[in-house]
Amino acid sequence: MNSNKFAVIMAGGVGSRFWPQSREAFPKQFLSLYGDRTLIQQTVDRISKLIPHENILIITNQKYIPLVQDQLPELPVKNILGEPMAKNTAPCVALAAHVIGKRDANALMCVLPADHVILDEDKFLGIIESAFLKAEDLDSIVTVGIEPSHPETGYGYIHFNASEKDKHSANFVHPVFGFKEKPNKETAEKFIESGEYLWNSGMFIWSVKTITNAFKSYQPEMFKLAQDELTSETGTPSVDQLLSFFTACNSVSVDYAIMEKAEKIYVVPGSFGWNDVGSWSAVYDIGEKDTHGNVIQSNNSVVIGSKNSLISSKSGKFIALVGMENTAVIETDDAILVCNLNASQDVKKVVESLKDNLSSYK
Repeated sequence: MNSNKFAVIMAGGVGSRFWPQSREAFPKQFLSLYGDRTLIQQTVDRISKLIPHENILIITNQKYIPLVQDQLPELPVKNILGEPMAKNTAPCVALAAHVIGKRDANALMCVLPADHVILDEDKFLGIIESAFLKAEDLDSIVTVGIEPSHPETGYGYIHFNASEKDKHSANFVHPVFGFKEKPNKETAEKFIESGEYLWNSGMFIWSVKTITNAFKSYQPEMFKLAQDELTSETGTPSVDQLLSFFTACNSVSVDYAIMEKAEKIYVVPGSFGWNDVGSWSAVYDIGEKDTHGNVIQSNNSVVIGSKNSLISSKSGKFIALVGMENTAVIETDDAILVCNLNASQDVKKVVESLKDNLSSYK
């Protein structure tokens, strides 16, 4: 079987942990946090080596459609779909499956976040190829698991059957026992010691028929809403249809709506320099470091007696960092963030406080 392959890139997040560079009007996926290209551009560049541009769909917030079109002019306009409101990932996937199914009912599709960094693209694409091969089996839902390098408490985990495996192309595919929420440190250490757990990457691969059947079985209301509200003569739902669909949908993740309920779930383990870039400390982790462990993303700065710190400047203002350690200095035209890298997850609390104050800095 040689099915047509599609990619769906989820790009609707607001990236609150990356304030002040990530704003409500210009969120994280549209920033160049690693390399010259933005995160969403890197995601499309990467998967386009496997899937043609005409088969790559972007699901984003309606207000970000102009940003997507500006950064990804190579994609057909009909492939950029705007959510009128945030309703988590299950409605996003239901929308994508419906649209792709109208173009090719026998298609395979992968669902990818827009804002991950992947350093070994060849290894990553090989894993996606293996996942596509497994997804050709009816009712097989496939995900990608990251081989853990340490007992991370910030990721969900996939519990898999390490002893049972099939080889598809160059990679092994294992049955999944279940999914685990973000653990505490002690539990994470037990996960790592067992050798039966992988980090949950949030990447999914399945056939359109498989995921449509899964929605029909496990989310019948959302399945019926997609059939009733999203069907159009052009194959692309109108703004009004999208509004009707998302307004009526429950806000639920695809993990909870489908993955935790489905029976035939498989995982392809991999290690390919993956980072979900969830905070400024992640930008520090993947950045190129000087002899004192500093990551300097600025052409106009001096660092004296400081180590293991990050400077990221967008305005070009001169920045001096003196006698600091494990510190992030993030700067834009109108705002400055200074924080301990270990507390970078708490940056989202700044955004929450700005929302409460109706601030122009959010």
